[in-house]
Amino acid sequence: MSTYRVAQVTAAGGTFELVEREVPQPGPGEVRIAVEACGICHSDAIFVNAAVPGVMFPVVPGHEVAGRVEELGAGVGDRGWQVGDRVTVGWFGGSCGYCTQCRKGDFIVCERLKVPGWAYDGGFAEKMIAPCDALARIPDALSAVDAGPMACAGVTTFNGLRRSSARPGDRVAVVGLGGLGHLGVQYAVAMGFETVAIARGPEKADFAKQIGAHHYVDSTSGTPVAEALQALGGADVVLATAGNSEAMAATLDGLAPRGQLVVIGADAEPMPITPFQLIMAARGVHGHPSGTAQDVQDTMEFSALHNIRPMTELVPLDRAEEAYQKMMAGKARYRMVLTPG
Repeated sequence: MSTYRVAQVTAAGGTFELVEREVPQPGPGEVRIAVEACGICHSDAIFVNAAVPGVMFPVVPGHEVAGRVEELGAGVGDRGWQVGDRVTVGWFGGSCGYCTQCRKGDFIVCERLKVPGWAYDGGFAEKMIAPCDALARIPDALSAVDAGPMACAGVTTFNGLRRSSARPGDRVAVVGLGGLGHLGVQYAVAMGFETVAIARGPEKADFAKQIGAHHYVDSTSGTPVAEALQALGGADVVLATAGNSEAMAATLDGLAPRGQLVVIGADAEPMPITPFQLIMAARGVHGHPSGTAQDVQDTMEFSALHNIRPMTELVPLDRAEEAYQKMMAGKARYRMVLTPG
Protein backbone atom coordinates (compact mmCIF):
# COMPACT_ATOMS: atom_id res chain seq x y z
CA MET A 1 0.00 0.00 0.00
CA SER A 2 1.36 3.43 -1.01
CA THR A 3 1.10 6.13 1.67
CA TYR A 4 1.72 9.83 2.10
CA ARG A 5 1.92 12.21 5.07
CA VAL A 6 -0.46 14.97 6.14
CA ALA A 7 -0.42 17.47 9.00
CA GLN A 8 -3.89 17.33 10.53
CA VAL A 9 -5.88 18.71 13.45
CA THR A 10 -8.36 16.28 15.03
CA ALA A 11 -10.47 18.71 17.10
CA ALA A 12 -11.35 22.41 17.07
CA GLY A 13 -8.42 24.45 18.36
CA GLY A 14 -6.18 21.39 18.49
CA THR A 15 -2.54 20.98 17.58
CA PHE A 16 -1.14 19.57 14.36
CA GLU A 17 -0.04 15.96 14.18
CA LEU A 18 1.71 14.19 11.34
CA VAL A 19 -0.01 11.01 10.13
CA GLU A 20 0.23 8.65 7.19
CA ARG A 21 -2.70 7.94 4.90
CA GLU A 22 -3.28 5.74 1.89
CA VAL A 23 -2.68 7.62 -1.37
CA PRO A 24 -6.10 8.56 -2.84
CA GLN A 25 -7.13 8.31 -6.48
CA PRO A 26 -8.55 11.39 -8.25
CA GLY A 27 -12.18 11.18 -9.32
CA PRO A 28 -13.67 12.52 -12.54
CA GLY A 29 -12.66 16.15 -13.10
CA GLU A 30 -9.98 15.93 -10.40
CA VAL A 31 -6.19 15.68 -10.25
CA ARG A 32 -3.75 14.46 -7.65
CA ILE A 33 -0.98 16.93 -6.91
CA ALA A 34 2.45 16.20 -5.48
CA VAL A 35 2.76 19.16 -3.13
CA GLU A 36 6.08 21.02 -3.25
CA ALA A 37 5.17 24.02 -1.08
CA CYS A 38 2.18 25.36 0.87
CA GLY A 39 1.94 28.78 2.46
CA ILE A 40 0.33 29.22 5.87
CA CYS A 41 -2.42 31.84 5.84
CA HIS A 42 -4.14 33.41 8.85
CA SER A 43 -7.42 32.21 7.33
CA ASP A 44 -6.32 28.63 8.02
CA ALA A 45 -7.25 29.38 11.64
CA ILE A 46 -10.91 29.63 10.57
CA PHE A 47 -10.91 25.91 9.81
CA VAL A 48 -8.55 24.83 12.60
CA ASN A 49 -10.90 26.50 15.08
CA ALA A 50 -14.12 25.45 13.29
CA ALA A 51 -15.16 29.10 13.10
CA VAL A 52 -17.43 28.42 10.12
CA PRO A 53 -20.14 25.82 9.69
CA GLY A 54 -19.46 22.49 8.04
CA VAL A 55 -15.87 21.92 9.19
CA MET A 56 -15.27 18.16 9.45
CA PHE A 57 -12.41 16.80 11.55
CA PRO A 58 -9.71 15.76 11.11
CA VAL A 59 -8.86 18.94 9.20
CA VAL A 60 -5.93 19.28 6.79
CA PRO A 61 -5.68 23.03 6.04
CA GLY A 62 -3.70 24.77 3.34
CA HIS A 63 -4.91 26.93 0.45
CA GLU A 64 -1.60 28.30 -0.86
CA VAL A 65 -0.54 25.11 -2.59
CA ALA A 66 2.09 24.70 -5.29
CA GLY A 67 3.15 21.41 -6.82
CA ARG A 68 3.00 19.14 -9.85
CA VAL A 69 0.10 17.15 -11.29
CA GLU A 70 0.93 13.47 -10.80
CA GLU A 71 -2.33 11.78 -11.81
CA LEU A 72 -5.40 12.79 -13.82
CA GLY A 73 -8.98 11.81 -13.12
CA ALA A 74 -11.38 10.97 -15.95
CA GLY A 75 -11.98 13.83 -18.37
CA VAL A 76 -9.20 16.09 -17.10
CA GLY A 77 -6.88 15.47 -20.04
CA ASP A 78 -9.57 16.82 -22.35
CA ARG A 79 -9.35 20.14 -20.51
CA GLY A 80 -5.68 20.69 -21.31
CA TRP A 81 -3.99 19.35 -18.18
CA GLN A 82 -1.16 16.82 -18.23
CA VAL A 83 0.86 14.85 -15.71
CA GLY A 84 3.86 16.98 -14.73
CA ASP A 85 2.13 20.36 -15.07
CA ARG A 86 3.21 22.85 -12.42
CA VAL A 87 0.12 24.23 -10.69
CA THR A 88 -1.23 26.13 -7.71
CA VAL A 89 -4.47 25.75 -5.78
CA GLY A 90 -5.63 28.72 -3.71
CA TRP A 91 -8.57 29.93 -1.65
CA PHE A 92 -10.59 29.39 -4.80
CA GLY A 93 -10.62 25.61 -4.74
CA GLY A 94 -13.37 25.18 -7.30
CA SER A 95 -16.98 26.25 -7.82
CA CYS A 96 -20.29 24.45 -8.20
CA GLY A 97 -20.92 25.76 -11.72
CA TYR A 98 -24.68 25.98 -11.36
CA CYS A 99 -25.59 28.54 -8.67
CA THR A 100 -26.78 31.99 -9.74
CA GLN A 101 -23.34 33.58 -9.28
CA CYS A 102 -21.60 30.84 -11.27
CA ARG A 103 -24.17 31.20 -14.05
CA LYS A 104 -23.26 34.89 -14.12
CA GLY A 105 -19.57 33.96 -14.40
CA ASP A 106 -18.70 35.37 -10.95
CA PHE A 107 -17.13 32.17 -9.66
CA ILE A 108 -15.27 33.59 -6.65
CA VAL A 109 -18.58 34.31 -4.92
CA CYS A 110 -20.02 30.89 -5.74
CA GLU A 111 -22.65 29.95 -3.18
CA ARG A 112 -20.92 26.58 -2.74
CA LEU A 113 -17.31 27.73 -3.07
CA LYS A 114 -14.85 24.90 -2.45
CA VAL A 115 -12.07 26.13 -0.16
CA PRO A 116 -9.20 23.69 0.49
CA GLY A 117 -9.15 22.76 4.16
CA TRP A 118 -12.91 23.20 4.33
CA ALA A 119 -14.48 21.48 1.31
CA TYR A 120 -11.62 18.97 0.97
CA ASP A 121 -8.15 18.31 2.39
CA GLY A 122 -5.71 21.13 1.76
CA GLY A 123 -1.99 21.39 1.13
CA PHE A 124 -0.50 20.71 4.58
CA ALA A 125 0.42 17.39 3.03
CA GLU A 126 2.71 15.62 0.59
CA LYS A 127 -0.18 15.06 -1.83
CA MET A 128 -3.71 16.37 -2.33
CA ILE A 129 -6.72 15.92 -4.58
CA ALA A 130 -8.23 19.03 -6.22
CA PRO A 131 -10.85 19.75 -8.90
CA CYS A 132 -9.24 20.82 -12.16
CA ASP A 133 -11.12 24.15 -12.27
CA ALA A 134 -9.09 25.18 -9.19
CA LEU A 135 -5.74 24.87 -11.00
CA ALA A 136 -3.58 27.78 -12.12
CA ARG A 137 -0.41 27.25 -14.18
CA ILE A 138 2.85 28.35 -12.60
CA PRO A 139 5.12 30.39 -14.90
CA ASP A 140 8.61 28.98 -15.43
CA ALA A 141 10.13 32.02 -13.72
CA LEU A 142 8.48 31.24 -10.36
CA SER A 143 9.58 28.54 -7.95
CA ALA A 144 6.98 26.52 -6.05
CA VAL A 145 7.89 28.40 -2.86
CA ASP A 146 7.22 31.72 -4.59
CA ALA A 147 4.06 30.51 -6.34
CA GLY A 148 2.25 29.01 -3.33
CA PRO A 149 1.63 32.31 -1.48
CA MET A 150 0.50 33.90 -4.76
CA ALA A 151 -2.58 31.64 -4.70
CA CYS A 152 -4.08 33.55 -1.76
CA ALA A 153 -1.98 36.41 -0.36
CA GLY A 154 -0.81 37.38 -3.84
CA VAL A 155 -4.07 37.19 -5.74
CA THR A 156 -6.03 38.87 -2.95
CA THR A 157 -3.81 41.97 -2.96
CA PHE A 158 -3.23 42.03 -6.73
CA ASN A 159 -6.90 41.58 -7.55
CA GLY A 160 -8.00 43.96 -4.79
CA LEU A 161 -5.93 46.68 -6.43
CA ARG A 162 -6.71 46.00 -10.07
CA ARG A 163 -10.45 45.84 -9.37
CA SER A 164 -10.38 48.99 -7.26
CA SER A 165 -11.14 52.49 -8.51
CA ALA A 166 -7.43 53.42 -8.57
CA ARG A 167 -5.77 54.38 -11.85
CA PRO A 168 -2.05 54.79 -12.66
CA GLY A 169 -0.71 57.88 -10.94
CA ASP A 170 -3.30 57.74 -8.14
CA ARG A 171 -2.24 57.69 -4.51
CA VAL A 172 -2.77 54.27 -2.92
CA ALA A 173 -2.12 53.39 0.71
CA VAL A 174 -1.54 49.83 1.96
CA VAL A 175 -2.37 49.14 5.61
CA GLY A 176 -0.07 46.49 7.07
CA LEU A 177 3.30 45.10 5.99
CA GLY A 178 2.71 41.43 6.78
CA GLY A 179 2.09 38.45 4.53
CA LEU A 180 -0.44 40.34 2.39
CA GLY A 181 0.79 43.90 2.83
CA HIS A 182 4.38 43.35 1.70
CA LEU A 183 3.01 41.99 -1.57
CA GLY A 184 0.36 44.72 -1.81
CA VAL A 185 3.03 47.43 -1.69
CA GLN A 186 5.02 45.75 -4.46
CA TYR A 187 1.93 45.39 -6.67
CA ALA A 188 0.85 48.97 -6.06
CA VAL A 189 4.25 50.28 -7.13
CA ALA A 190 4.32 48.04 -10.22
CA MET A 191 0.83 49.22 -11.22
CA GLY A 192 2.03 52.80 -11.29
CA PHE A 193 0.48 54.11 -8.08
CA GLU A 194 2.05 56.62 -5.72
CA THR A 195 2.33 54.14 -2.88
CA VAL A 196 2.00 54.78 0.86
CA ALA A 197 2.84 52.00 3.32
CA ILE A 198 1.16 52.16 6.73
CA ALA A 199 2.41 50.04 9.62
CA ARG A 200 3.28 50.14 13.31
CA GLY A 201 6.67 51.49 14.38
CA PRO A 202 9.42 53.63 12.83
CA GLU A 203 11.66 50.59 12.35
CA LYS A 204 9.54 49.41 9.40
CA ALA A 205 10.17 52.55 7.34
CA ASP A 206 13.36 51.20 5.76
CA PHE A 207 11.68 47.94 4.79
CA ALA A 208 8.76 49.83 3.24
CA LYS A 209 11.15 51.87 1.11
CA GLN A 210 13.14 48.73 0.24
CA ILE A 211 10.05 47.15 -1.38
CA GLY A 212 9.27 50.34 -3.26
CA ALA A 213 6.93 52.48 -1.13
CA HIS A 214 7.16 56.20 -1.86
CA HIS A 215 5.95 57.17 1.61
CA TYR A 216 5.75 55.54 5.03
CA VAL A 217 3.23 56.32 7.78
CA ASP A 218 3.94 55.10 11.29
CA SER A 219 0.55 54.51 12.91
CA THR A 220 2.13 54.74 16.39
CA SER A 221 3.76 58.14 15.86
CA GLY A 222 0.99 60.10 17.59
CA THR A 223 -0.23 61.70 14.37
CA PRO A 224 -3.55 60.15 13.32
CA VAL A 225 -3.19 58.02 10.19
CA ALA A 226 -5.98 59.90 8.43
CA GLU A 227 -4.24 63.21 9.12
CA ALA A 228 -0.95 61.83 7.75
CA LEU A 229 -2.70 60.69 4.58
CA GLN A 230 -4.39 64.06 4.10
CA ALA A 231 -1.02 65.75 4.49
CA LEU A 232 0.06 63.81 1.41
CA GLY A 233 -3.04 64.95 -0.46
CA GLY A 234 -5.43 62.15 0.53
CA ALA A 235 -5.52 58.55 -0.67
CA ASP A 236 -7.58 57.61 -3.71
CA VAL A 237 -7.65 54.01 -2.49
CA VAL A 238 -6.66 52.34 0.76
CA LEU A 239 -5.97 48.60 0.59
CA ALA A 240 -6.54 47.35 4.15
CA THR A 241 -4.58 44.12 4.62
CA ALA A 242 -4.22 44.20 8.41
CA GLY A 243 -6.85 42.12 10.19
CA ASN A 244 -7.76 44.89 12.61
CA SER A 245 -11.05 46.74 12.24
CA GLU A 246 -9.88 49.84 14.11
CA ALA A 247 -6.72 50.13 12.02
CA MET A 248 -8.77 49.88 8.84
CA ALA A 249 -11.36 52.42 9.96
CA ALA A 250 -8.62 54.84 11.06
CA THR A 251 -7.75 55.42 7.40
CA LEU A 252 -11.24 56.39 6.25
CA ASP A 253 -10.94 60.14 6.86
CA GLY A 254 -7.63 59.99 5.01
CA LEU A 255 -9.37 59.17 1.76
CA ALA A 256 -9.72 61.81 -0.91
CA PRO A 257 -13.26 62.68 -2.07
CA ARG A 258 -14.77 59.61 -3.76
CA GLY A 259 -11.92 57.55 -2.36
CA GLN A 260 -12.34 53.84 -1.71
CA LEU A 261 -11.41 51.68 1.27
CA VAL A 262 -10.84 48.13 0.00
CA VAL A 263 -11.05 45.64 2.86
CA ILE A 264 -9.18 42.34 2.53
CA GLY A 265 -7.97 41.88 6.13
CA ALA A 266 -10.37 39.68 8.11
CA ASP A 267 -11.59 40.63 11.58
CA ALA A 268 -14.75 39.58 13.40
CA GLU A 269 -15.03 42.93 15.21
CA PRO A 270 -17.23 45.69 13.72
CA MET A 271 -15.55 48.60 11.97
CA PRO A 272 -16.16 51.94 13.76
CA ILE A 273 -17.41 53.97 10.79
CA THR A 274 -20.23 56.50 10.70
CA PRO A 275 -22.49 57.25 7.72
CA PHE A 276 -21.43 60.90 7.98
CA GLN A 277 -17.82 59.90 7.14
CA LEU A 278 -19.01 58.26 3.94
CA ILE A 279 -21.67 60.67 2.75
CA MET A 280 -20.01 64.08 2.85
CA ALA A 281 -16.97 63.12 0.74
CA ALA A 282 -18.76 60.38 -1.24
CA ARG A 283 -16.37 57.74 0.10
CA GLY A 284 -16.94 54.01 -0.25
CA VAL A 285 -16.02 50.82 1.62
CA HIS A 286 -15.64 47.68 -0.45
CA GLY A 287 -14.91 44.07 0.54
CA HIS A 288 -12.76 41.90 -1.73
CA PRO A 289 -12.60 38.07 -1.58
CA SER A 290 -9.43 36.76 -3.31
CA GLY A 291 -9.80 35.56 -6.92
CA THR A 292 -10.42 32.64 -9.27
CA ALA A 293 -7.81 30.28 -10.69
CA GLN A 294 -7.46 32.57 -13.74
CA ASP A 295 -6.93 35.53 -11.40
CA VAL A 296 -4.20 33.53 -9.63
CA GLN A 297 -2.56 32.82 -12.98
CA ASP A 298 -2.75 36.53 -13.89
CA THR A 299 -1.16 37.34 -10.52
CA MET A 300 1.73 34.95 -11.06
CA GLU A 301 2.38 36.16 -14.61
CA PHE A 302 2.35 39.80 -13.46
CA SER A 303 4.69 38.88 -10.60
CA ALA A 304 7.10 37.13 -12.94
CA LEU A 305 7.05 40.10 -15.33
CA HIS A 306 7.75 42.65 -12.58
CA ASN A 307 10.06 40.49 -10.46
CA ILE A 308 7.68 40.50 -7.49
CA ARG A 309 8.23 37.70 -4.98
CA PRO A 310 6.89 36.92 -1.50
CA MET A 311 9.38 36.91 1.35
CA THR A 312 9.18 33.47 2.89
CA GLU A 313 10.39 31.27 5.73
CA LEU A 314 10.61 27.58 4.82
CA VAL A 315 9.65 24.95 7.39
CA PRO A 316 9.39 21.18 6.83
CA LEU A 317 5.94 19.59 7.03
CA ASP A 318 6.77 17.73 10.23
CA ARG A 319 7.12 21.12 11.98
CA ALA A 320 3.71 22.38 10.86
CA GLU A 321 2.57 23.14 14.42
CA GLU A 322 5.64 25.30 15.08
CA ALA A 323 5.20 27.20 11.80
CA TYR A 324 1.45 27.71 12.37
CA GLN A 325 1.98 29.08 15.88
CA LYS A 326 4.68 31.45 14.65
CA MET A 327 2.23 32.79 12.06
CA MET A 328 -0.53 33.13 14.65
CA ALA A 329 1.84 35.06 16.94
CA GLY A 330 2.50 37.57 14.17
CA LYS A 331 6.19 36.64 13.99
CA ALA A 332 6.31 35.35 10.40
CA ARG A 333 8.63 37.28 8.05
CA TYR A 334 6.62 37.37 5.92
CA ARG A 335 5.01 34.10 4.83
CA MET A 336 5.57 30.76 6.49
CA VAL A 337 5.78 28.04 3.81
CA LEU A 338 5.68 24.29 4.45
CA THR A 339 7.75 21.96 2.30
CA PRO A 340 7.49 18.15 2.19
CA GLY A 341 11.09 17.32 3.08
